[in-house]
Parts: sequence; C-alpha cells; structure tokens
Amino acid sequence: MKYTAAILTVSDRCSRGVREDVTGPALAKLLTDDGWEIVTTNIVPDEFEIIKGELVRCSYDLDVCLVLTAGGTGFSRRDVTPEATEAVINRVAPGIPEAMRSAAREVSTGGMLSRGIAGLRGGTLIINLPGSVNPATASLKAIMPALKPGVDRLRRES
Repeated sequence: MKYTAAILTVSDRCSRGVREDVTGPALAKLLTDDGWEIVTTNIVPDEFEIIKGELVRCSYDLDVCLVLTAGGTGFSRRDVTPEATEAVINRVAPGIPEAMRSAAREVSTGGMLSRGIAGLRGGTLIINLPGSVNPATASLKAIMPALKPGVDRLRRES
C-alpha cells in the first residue's frame, strides 16, 4: 500500500509570512523518514471555514490516507482547528489524542492544554497536532507505530 499524507499548518502569523513555519517541515521529515509520501503541504490562517475546506480537499479531492494539522489546538479564541475537524469527520478516534497528550506532556507543560482531536473522514485519518515543534513531533512519534496499521484497516475493502 502507498501511504500518502497532507500537512496543514494552521497559524495566522505563518499564513501572513510574519513567522516561519518550522513545525510543518519537521512533521513532514518524520513522515517521509517512515516511508510516507507527502502529497501536499499548506499554511492557512486560524479560520474555521478555511480549515474545514482544506480538510475536505485533502480527504476527498486528494484522497490522502492521513492529514496532519499543526496548530490551532490551544485555548486562544482563534484556536478552532478541533472544531473545524469535528465538523468534517464521520467517526472519532479518541485513543490517538490520548496518546499524543501523554507524550507531549513529557516535553512541555503546555502539552496537556492541547484540545486536538483525531477522526475519520471516508478513507482519511485526520489528526490535530500542537503548533509548537517539540510537542508536535513528540506527539507524532508517540502515535507513529499505529498509523500504518490503522490506515491499512481504514482502507481495507470489507
């Protein structure tokens, strides 16, 4: 099976070019080192409808196996990534964010403040990661062993 992924960085500042996105590329490296093909990367502002649209585009138009979002999962009023994700998924995968928060807590006290969720939209697994590079990469490393087996089950015909 070909493992395809999309990475969506959600950040007002990065989308305006005020700050460089370092988290998206760090996540892309971890995935490519594990044999995933990155089909697309994008940076969008913290806007509910824009995030929702990108998640739909990646899952249905591009038909990727995995979409990782980075950012927009905190307590700020503009942090709406989990809500946008919830609006497009058909089923939740609660064990994934549980494992991620546990791992992120080891590298940052802010890890426990992530409101990120994970769920399924058709044949795509969508996972919200924190926006900061260390908690995001720790979170991804914690769940990486389960991603390919999970996608295999998700994409299996029956």
